[in-house]
Amino acid sequence: MKLIDSHCHLDNERFDSDRDEVLARIEERLEFAVNIGYDLESSKRSVELAESHDYIYAVVGVHPTDIGIYSDEVEAELEALAKHPKVLAVGEVGLDYHWMTDPKEKQQEIFRKQMEMARRVGKPVVIHTREATRDTLDILKEYPDVRGIVHCYPGSYESAAEIMDNYYFGVGGVLTFKNSKKLKETVEKLPMDRIVIETDCPYLTPEPYRGKRNEPVYVEYIAQRIAEVKGISYEEVVRITNENTKKAYGMVK
Repeated sequence: MKLIDSHCHLDNERFDSDRDEVLARIEERLEFAVNIGYDLESSKRSVELAESHDYIYAVVGVHPTDIGIYSDEVEAELEALAKHPKVLAVGEVGLDYHWMTDPKEKQQEIFRKQMEMARRVGKPVVIHTREATRDTLDILKEYPDVRGIVHCYPGSYESAAEIMDNYYFGVGGVLTFKNSKKLKETVEKLPMDRIVIETDCPYLTPEPYRGKRNEPVYVEYIAQRIAEVKGISYEEVVRITNENTKKAYGMVK
């Protein structure tokens, strides 16, 4: 059984020199990968990749550190893109209080606007949250009819439990790091039926390739580590997380 990468950035410039080779490895070794937008242009590129490759799907949205571009016109274009049949969700959207390129209040405003857009188009969301867990959870609770994935989940099990009915939790390469004690403890407690696997490539490369560019086929190292942490087989991790990803993105009921 082939794995799925639920969150990647294949349109990133770090793939410009060998993107075709990276895509060929995805086609050969994965079931599919989901390419995630972070602004209008990357969202358009994501849709283009999905249109030209059967094994790529797209997500469109504006990342909290890129909301300076946001306007009614940008929202209208994103909403049109979000209706494309190969666009699975709106994202990645949310809050980032680490970089703080815009004030918290502005981030929260644009976050809510994109949550409302997801509601209008009837698609899930992919959530980015950094140093903003409490505010993120509170806003997600304002939209009980919207579901999705909290990407690179950084919080505790207790925080996850607050939104577990509606959200899956993305686990990536950080779990393979020696200093990932907090994430390991969270993954130990999270039910397997709420976990999805992601690379966030080209970032957060798992061991044994840490420090090098990440790519989607490295999901296998994350799956192996989840199997170790949960005390189950690698095959079971693949089966369950693939099913979770398809449910999270509304591909199956």
